[in-house]
Amino acid sequence: MRVKRYIVETMPDAMQKIRTELGKDAVILSTKEMKIGGFLGMFQKKRIEVIAATESGESAQQSDSKPRQAAYPATVASPAPVARASVPAAYRKSAQIITDERKDQLVHVAAPVRTADSPAVRNQLERQEVSPEELMDTQINVASEEMTGTKLAVSQSAKETAAAGYKDDRLFEEIQQMKAMMSKLASRDHGEQELPEALIEIQHRLTEQGVSSELVEEWISNAFLQWTDEGPIDEEAAVRLVREQILNFLDGRIGSGISDSSRIVYIAGPTGVGKTTTIAKLAADQIFRRQKKVGFITADTYRISAIEQLRTYASILNVPIEVVQSPGDVHRAVQRFQHCDLIFMDTAGRNYLNELFVAELHSLLSRDEQSETYLVLSLTSKSRDMKKITDNFSRYGLDKVIFTKLDETDTCGPMFNLIREYPLELTYLTNGQNVPDDLLTATPELLVQELLGERRQ
Repeated sequence: MRVKRYIVETMPDAMQKIRTELGKDAVILSTKEMKIGGFLGMFQKKRIEVIAATESGESAQQSDSKPRQAAYPATVASPAPVARASVPAAYRKSAQIITDERKDQLVHVAAPVRTADSPAVRNQLERQEVSPEELMDTQINVASEEMTGTKLAVSQSAKETAAAGYKDDRLFEEIQQMKAMMSKLASRDHGEQELPEALIEIQHRLTEQGVSSELVEEWISNAFLQWTDEGPIDEEAAVRLVREQILNFLDGRIGSGISDSSRIVYIAGPTGVGKTTTIAKLAADQIFRRQKKVGFITADTYRISAIEQLRTYASILNVPIEVVQSPGDVHRAVQRFQHCDLIFMDTAGRNYLNELFVAELHSLLSRDEQSETYLVLSLTSKSRDMKKITDNFSRYGLDKVIFTKLDETDTCGPMFNLIREYPLELTYLTNGQNVPDDLLTATPELLVQELLGERRQ
């Protein structure tokens, strides 16, 4: 048996050295983080100590001719060594996470690993090669010295007990599974090649759509790890894998529209995003498809002709309208609309990058269980501005978000970034000025098609 100790930067480095020097049947006994170098305890570098072992040629022949008594399990075949530079950072991180999670189990499985830091065993390891008998004696002696209050004689039965620990098939299986998983993570570039071309194309497409780099890496990495077939990933398979990741991301982030239990719907958002037109579309949908009686309240007294625009829509839809300027006005208007099933309140478009304007608007809104607050944002706005506005509004309570002007931009990635950072439900999209036609109910399939460019092909 050969036992070797490696000091490496990453687990893929260790895997490569172990396979090169000990062969594909080598077994990793333990992994441990350590620090080396430095001056007076400072500027030390983090490294990983890996202890691996393999059977010698003689012992391998003996194992073929008699019942299996080897101290270590057979290992699964490992892929060819992977150059560290070709392995994406996400996979190296995943391999390190798995190593950390399994560290305690490895220490429990192998007694020599538990005492590897002791001087006696370290001296054995530094010689690079030891016999099984010497290794077993050293392990038992060190364990005996560490026991407090008791002096135990190292007998033949103790050796047999220690050896029996190696025969725990369940724990051996866990080691094999961990090693196989680490090999899979380290070799996800299929040995020599990098990320498949089909996934690289989708990665570029998502980046061009304005999806954040963190979200793109998450989707692409998970899609690549889901690839279980042998051979290259074609375009169809790549799209299917990434589509699954996007659908998983959207789970729980898509709203069902205006709730049947809601009576007041507040529409808020910065100037120029199309709030008034969006209200007309939502009202028409509720009137014609759900047969609800609708009323309009507007507080947009800042923009020229804003009230007249909503009055025009109210006249076309045969909807009553009230103009308010204070919280008292809002309360009285709601009382006048007791006969209405649903009330839409239009708010003034202001520079809501300024939190003072947000606080002023909030004073007009009377939120309760029968109300919903929608934030309306334009997809033609900068992603950074959208996040700032959402952050200001979220302090006063938001429920759902509507994105407008989908037809005026080629990118829809910012809305994915926004619902990733804020607990908002994406409910509607608008893609034109026509009332009530240009209103889309957000669905996972619709959003995936928009993001991957399938609806415009």
